[in-house]
Amino acid sequence: MSIKLAMVMSEFNQAITERLLKGALTRLEHYKLPANQIPILRVPGAIEIPYAAQQLLERQNYDAIIALGAVIRGETSHYDSVCQQVSYGCQRLILDYKTPVIFGVLTTENGEQAYARSGGNHSDKGAEAVDAAMAMINMKQRLESV
Repeated sequence: MSIKLAMVMSEFNQAITERLLKGALTRLEHYKLPANQIPILRVPGAIEIPYAAQQLLERQNYDAIIALGAVIRGETSHYDSVCQQVSYGCQRLILDYKTPVIFGVLTTENGEQAYARSGGNHSDKGAEAVDAAMAMINMKQRLESV
């Protein structure tokens, strides 16, 4: 069976999001999915992720979309607004298109936390996003046979 994935990656906080992407691409090897066959849409910031994912879903029948980004709290309330909007947008796509949109968007208090979760000493959320996509694809396939 052929699995069709795509990724949307925010370029804001690029040092972190590139680490997330690297973790995701490396994890694809574990599932024997060629990284060069996975489209990657780059968007300016996290808030643009749902729109880009929607455009992908409207053009192709993907098994899952992986959203990668990093929202790091600053001195203003902008952080809260961005986190709410990007999570809501991704959730809405999941329900509207009945396709998993994996939320690999870090929402951290500071850069150290983001670094630790993007392949540092805490975890690799990019790799975990690929694992989540595969788990959801498998779940959806099992439900189709029920």
